[in-house]
Amino acid sequence: MKLTIKEEEIMKIFWEHGEMFIRDILKYIPEPKPNYNTVATQVKFLEEKGFLTRRPVANTFIYVPVITEKEYSGDTIGNVVRQYYNNSYASVVSQFVEEEKMDLDELKALIAEIEKRRK
Repeated sequence: MKLTIKEEEIMKIFWEHGEMFIRDILKYIPEPKPNYNTVATQVKFLEEKGFLTRRPVANTFIYVPVITEKEYSGDTIGNVVRQYYNNSYASVVSQFVEEEKMDLDELKALIAEIEKRRK
């Protein structure tokens, strides 16, 4: 599932700092800060999408990330590869090489890493 820009900003705070209360999230948001209710609404959407879960603490809730940043970025990259590259990661790498966004040394290092993981 895809995150909006605002949702991703909030998730990055969770990924960096772990579980927290809504008031704690506000500490990490740069100025101009949204109001508490705006953040609470975003957190509610993240919970509905399955990115967060909550646990009751006294008369409030603490929110915990369910999906890691690595899982989310992997899913996002996978979706791009499926949608734009006919599910071919080789096509992605080929485009990076063609556009000189990846040089030969990086490509060799990538191949070496793949070979190392297969052993």
